[in-house]
Amino acid sequence: MAQSVYIPRLTRGALKVWRRNWDVFFKTYQVNFLPPFIEPILYLLAIGFGLGMFVGEIDGVPYVEFIAPALVAISIMNSAFFECTYSSFVRMYYQKTFDAMIATPLALDEVIAGELLWGATRSFIYSSVMLAVLIAFGVVDLPLSLFILPFSFLAGLLFAGIAMCFTAITPGIDALNYPSFLFITPMFLFSGTFFPLDVLPGGLQLFARGFLPLTQVVTVTRSLTLSDFSPYFLYSIGWISVLTVLFFFVSIHLMKRRLIV
Repeated sequence: MAQSVYIPRLTRGALKVWRRNWDVFFKTYQVNFLPPFIEPILYLLAIGFGLGMFVGEIDGVPYVEFIAPALVAISIMNSAFFECTYSSFVRMYYQKTFDAMIATPLALDEVIAGELLWGATRSFIYSSVMLAVLIAFGVVDLPLSLFILPFSFLAGLLFAGIAMCFTAITPGIDALNYPSFLFITPMFLFSGTFFPLDVLPGGLQLFARGFLPLTQVVTVTRSLTLSDFSPYFLYSIGWISVLTVLFFFVSIHLMKRRLIV
């Protein structure tokens, strides 16, 4: 007999999980808002303006304006990924927060969905702060750059889903270092962030342009901040949308399989 398709139970209960994480986040807002504010300033001064003095322009764009959208994309990736790996693992395994919420009328599907939505929200918050800094430095174009804000939630949900998949299959919190260094760090360096993908060898360039999630996010953010749409813009939006839906449901399924024994 064919196995029925797994459909998660998703109701407004997921918003209660999201609200719980929101409240905890803003109880320590002084610490939480400092990194996304300081980080872009350091990158802009050290790499954008400092290294940019020697690089000059890339494809007719000042180097500081070339890396500015990449900084937003990196912030979207890091905030969602690390929230739904290390932070979610701590809430799941050490703090037993998941157990406490499941003891209420909330279903496990709703708990995981709430975690994913919170990871996407954290991407939205961090990218908003970072975008404000970039606007203050005058290195992004308005008003198109403002469309990064709704996009950051979608892209954040993608990285949250990917992160939750790693959390679901990771035996211990130390093992989360593997996806961090073997998945996140290569994307940080080779997704068109600090130099054009054209300089990469053909096979690596094709892989980075066609499959790496951060490459697609950089493509979108750079198109919006420069008001110059890449020929890959629509492909990137479609790629992100499809994979976001896929990883959202796959991550819930994997987490449910891990937690229900």
